[in-house]
Amino acid sequence: MPKNPHYIEDVQDVARTIPEGRVTTYGAIADFLTLGSARMVGWALHRSLPGTEVPAHRVVNRKGELSGRNNFATPTLMQERLEAEGVRVENDRIVDFDEKFWSPTELLK
Repeated sequence: MPKNPHYIEDVQDVARTIPEGRVTTYGAIADFLTLGSARMVGWALHRSLPGTEVPAHRVVNRKGELSGRNNFATPTLMQERLEAEGVRVENDRIVDFDEKFWSPTELLK
């Protein structure tokens, strides 16, 4: 049982703050929320219902790969949304990942 029973909403709240054209990782969100597991973040984002305005497409794995792409309506939708925001993707991976990475710790500033 997670320490925070409202972690799904917390994950979704953090995801909503990711700036357009930037990405973060499941692990960065997990660390920020002290969840202890990047998988919990993935599960919480997967539970995001259409229409909740949670930009789950901006969350990738630690290598910059679109590991959650198969959870979207089509396997290419995650990439399409990122590219619409100016994020280049090649072979299911963010180009210039280090430059596009956004840390949730920015919320503390």
